[in-house]
Amino acid sequence: MSDTPARRELSDLEVANFLRRNPDFLIQFPDLALVLKMPRQLGDTTSLASYQLEVLRDKNRSLNRRLQELIAIASENEQLVVRVHALTLALMRAGSLEETLRRVVATLNEDLASDLVRVVLNVAPAGVAPADWLIVAGADERGLRPLGEVSALGEPVCGRLSPEKLETLFGARAADVKSAVLMPVPGRGLIAVGSTDPNRFHPGMGTMFLKLIADAVGAALARFDRA
Repeated sequence: MSDTPARRELSDLEVANFLRRNPDFLIQFPDLALVLKMPRQLGDTTSLASYQLEVLRDKNRSLNRRLQELIAIASENEQLVVRVHALTLALMRAGSLEETLRRVVATLNEDLASDLVRVVLNVAPAGVAPADWLIVAGADERGLRPLGEVSALGEPVCGRLSPEKLETLFGARAADVKSAVLMPVPGRGLIAVGSTDPNRFHPGMGTMFLKLIADAVGAALARFDRA
């Protein structure tokens, strides 16, 4: 009876791991490079060097595409920073509560390319004339109950709103609004921005700048609080 242990065939994974640990293996056995089949063919024949070069080119193209995407995102964020900064300065320069609110509405209409803006306040602003963009009602009033969950969340909400919320905010224009943003203003109410484009605002979009806008508006309104 032989004492020689039975030979075990290596699995594909074991062979692959061995080659990863020994990248110079083909240098020791160059004839293997002539018989190994590459995953793709460059013309009628190919070589390992050609295959490696093509893989590197693919990776380079992929990295370039990703870099261009990151550059586009950075450029968009830079523009948003400039707009938020401009809004903050405009609110600081406003001489009255009404001017502050009107600058908010005008800026959001322009910068967010929106169709409708609504400012919802829990307390009637002193000295501000009624306007179609201004809604005044206590947070516990029946008309604003559908929005209570947004105020309680304290974070901007983006996407499509329920018919009840749309009716509460936009009234006769509710049917025109296909997507919207709700920005809670702590202790004040909220700002609603509506668009006729169903893809303009969506749940996956970033909300950091929206929150900065809401915070800036809240701070600007606080300047006119009565002592």
